[in-house]
Amino acid sequence: MKVSDVRVFTIHPGVGKNLMFVKVETDAGIVGWGEAYTQADRDGSISAHIDELARYLVDRDPFHIRHFTHVAYEDFATKRGSMDFHSAVSGLEIALWDIVGKALDQPVYNLLGGPVRPRLRLYANGWSGGALSPDQYASAAHKTVADRGFTALKFDPFPGPWRLYPDHDELEQAAAIVGAVREAVGPRVELLIEVHRRLAPMNAIRVARMIEQYRPYWFEEPCPAENLDAIREVKEATTIPIVTGEALYTRTGFREVLERRAADIINPDICNTGGILELTHIAAMAEPYYVAVSPHGWNSTSVAAGAAIHASAVMPNFLIYEYAFNVEAVSRDISLAYLEPEGGYIELPKGPGLGVELDEVKLAKYPYQQFPARAIRTVEDERRYH
Repeated sequence: MKVSDVRVFTIHPGVGKNLMFVKVETDAGIVGWGEAYTQADRDGSISAHIDELARYLVDRDPFHIRHFTHVAYEDFATKRGSMDFHSAVSGLEIALWDIVGKALDQPVYNLLGGPVRPRLRLYANGWSGGALSPDQYASAAHKTVADRGFTALKFDPFPGPWRLYPDHDELEQAAAIVGAVREAVGPRVELLIEVHRRLAPMNAIRVARMIEQYRPYWFEEPCPAENLDAIREVKEATTIPIVTGEALYTRTGFREVLERRAADIINPDICNTGGILELTHIAAMAEPYYVAVSPHGWNSTSVAAGAAIHASAVMPNFLIYEYAFNVEAVSRDISLAYLEPEGGYIELPKGPGLGVELDEVKLAKYPYQQFPARAIRTVEDERRYH
């Protein structure tokens, strides 16, 4: 069996960013689906990487996954990685595992050593629906818990734009939102606080101390990920568990996080850190450091979620997986087979490969959209924030 073609499908789900799927075809008629992480205005670069990397796959054995990812980094990238490159490799790698699982009539997790649990816990993200005030957040949180049974919610309570040095009243507003959500959902629902790498350590520590009383489950990426000393400074100043990792790629990117004990939990994204095998390697590295793994999931809840479920199933130190509410409806619509969550958990799929298939006709319903240039701040815009 040989790879015969590689195709890219980029769609817009109606909210947020575009989603990018990779279809790898073989001369045996077996097709694999993958997904690459995307970011506004960088879709074209990621898609171009996939098109060029296809030359390293066509007419080759799809079982040779490890060799492909190795030569992609050694020969194609000449050992100079980037988000765009690792996202492209991840999408292709996931599709290859889908092919291998289908060819062997086995779910991918069985090919990685077998599952250590029958189901995975999920946390809801993208549920707030544009809420701005504490009351609006509280109402949306209560509805999510009551209607869907999720027992863990992630949200970013900070106003835009992302700034290292926001005014103190903005930190107080963020703390008020966390408090309102806690009151709305009660003591047993976990609150996962997203910071998006936006704060200088002094401000991250300030707001962490403001919200400690609400017992957050974690405090995610308080500072830019390239400065591990800053993240560790926050970790040492709060009782809230600290998360980092969605902007780090491959085992190499996580080595210092673990060695320097800069985080309690890591959240690599399967669609940009290298794919299924690389995610399991990162988790295995973290295990002897007693660092938990909670894969990041700002991708579709179809292919990407399916891939992450298989990888997470074999991790003894898996904690919880991100489920993106705001793209759920579109992800379900484009899927021929969809993995449905129930009560804040998702059962492992039993079918071969990923257990997820996409409908190309449905994909055409959601054409690519370019990120609007006006969304990028100008010098004049800065008057509003200083």
